[in-house]
Amino acid sequence: MANVVLLAYTPNPEHTVASAAKLCYSSSSITELSDNLTDEKAASFVEMLSEIGHESPIEHASFTFGIEGVSRSLLAQITRHRIASYSVKSQRYVREGAFEYVTPPEIAADEEALELYKEIMAEDQKKYDRLAEILKAKHKKEFLSQGKDEKTANRLAEKKAIEDARFVLPNACATQMVVTMNARSLINFFRHRCCNRAQWEIREVANQMLSLVIKVAPNLFKNAGPSCLNGGCPEGKMSCGKILEVREYFKELKSNG
Repeated sequence: MANVVLLAYTPNPEHTVASAAKLCYSSSSITELSDNLTDEKAASFVEMLSEIGHESPIEHASFTFGIEGVSRSLLAQITRHRIASYSVKSQRYVREGAFEYVTPPEIAADEEALELYKEIMAEDQKKYDRLAEILKAKHKKEFLSQGKDEKTANRLAEKKAIEDARFVLPNACATQMVVTMNARSLINFFRHRCCNRAQWEIREVANQMLSLVIKVAPNLFKNAGPSCLNGGCPEGKMSCGKILEVREYFKELKSNG
């Protein structure tokens, strides 16, 4: 199961956003922007920005998450959100010995499907290990012939072997990452990925991320979530048809935050 932690964030994020917004509408100097800026006034500025659709000031608040227990399939999805920074466990430099993998709930709920899934993962591990062994032996021989000592040849051969062996690893292979997004990108991320139409794994991650940021910036993310929280569903015929249930779910998620 995915696990998300909030590693770091802009100190006083709502004050930072309010100060940036205040600059746009005030003749105050930079050093005076935060003067007399109470929590209530900061919240008022943030609410005003939401009402008038002035989103650029909220880019000054950023949030960094640690995400683990997710698949390489999720990695392919989350990195489509381009205004963000990503650091990901490398399969090129880290050998996948007895690799962990993510099991989709629908597979886990079916005994026959789960058994087959486990067999496939075990077979993938065997093929990966065997391929890495073959390539490592080949590369070690080459490095030794070039005059490398045993230890160096072994290290270089291992790296070069797993660089190619990783091509057989499945999308299910578990990974971990550090992700940083500014508040504006996060709100866009939540709009798309908290939706019931989003794939189950990234939706789970998005919901966890939202529950974390709502605790440290409640006014900033007050209206964050799928599009249907603040209007009609944009999915047309593809709508899940559960707007009331969705709104109740996120109301509870935010109140628990």
